[in-house]
Amino acid sequence: MGEQRTPPNSVGRLGPLFAGIWLFFLLDPLLAGWSHRDTAAGVLGMVATVAFAAVYMALWIRMRADRARLVADPPLSFTAPYLVGLVALGALMVACLGETGLASAVYVAVAAVMVFPPRLAAPAVLLLVLASLSLSAVEDWGSQVSLTFSIMAASVAIFGLRTVMRRNIDLLRAEQENAGLAVENERSRFARDLHDILGHSLTVITVKAELAGRLLEAGGPEAVARARTEVADLERLSRDALHDVRRAVEGYREITLPGELTRARAALEAAQIRADLPNSADDVPSELRELFAWTIREGVTNVVRHSRARCCRVRLTPSSVEVRDDGPGSTVPASGATLTTRQLSPGWSLEVTR
Repeated sequence: MGEQRTPPNSVGRLGPLFAGIWLFFLLDPLLAGWSHRDTAAGVLGMVATVAFAAVYMALWIRMRADRARLVADPPLSFTAPYLVGLVALGALMVACLGETGLASAVYVAVAAVMVFPPRLAAPAVLLLVLASLSLSAVEDWGSQVSLTFSIMAASVAIFGLRTVMRRNIDLLRAEQENAGLAVENERSRFARDLHDILGHSLTVITVKAELAGRLLEAGGPEAVARARTEVADLERLSRDALHDVRRAVEGYREITLPGELTRARAALEAAQIRADLPNSADDVPSELRELFAWTIREGVTNVVRHSRARCCRVRLTPSSVEVRDDGPGSTVPASGATLTTRQLSPGWSLEVTR
């Protein structure tokens, strides 16, 4: 039997249970009301205690939902009613149950820290402490040092927790923004790649198609033969463009010949080397485009890294590609050299000459 794993979001589902554990301290006022269940004050005190716990949990779930939506400081118009309800129910608990009802003060303090910004939460907690101490003195309920300590400790703990959550929310927002920028950059890159791949090819295809149409209209054996040649070129160019687009979509844009010419121009300009490159690769047969692309990549990379050249020239023919630079050639054997790939019988030759 395979190992059972807890779902990643199981902790999130148990969050309300963890928060509800702290309602344990409301058992004292609830038991005090139960001991006086034969009186209206006892029954009303129990009802107020249960309602207090429900409102507190509703506020906690609301704040948790806001954090899930990356809302660090929810509007007071939505959260303040919860706090007002807690204060009213807490006062009712004190009125009906006496000293044990002061247990609600800790929860009210925690709610204030959860709802209010720090500049308002600190005065609210201090006011709550003074009110609890004053009320206990008037009713002669004895020292409330433990209650004061509980209020302050819980408030500080929730303040630290909220600070950590706010920073986590800021990090998540930054990650989302970076992800959005990355997607936008990728879209822009892909758009540029498609433009580089298709822009010139489609222009040439359009021109050749217009030329073939005019030749067919002109008639005559020579015009028809010329038109057939143009149509054959149209088929080859369209197949090459489709092949390059497929590579771009599949993520293999780096080994297409038009792409390497564009990349070479950008690399040479970044290295402050004048680039003398062909404007198109339409004359190169389809089966040689990838080989010539690798040749241009390797040649231009060596020029940028080692040549200390001022100018780099790339020449393309249907049967060869040449990368030449004017570097001094004093420190690196490859600098000041010409890298040529040309067709020989029965294969291909890669030459480095000076």
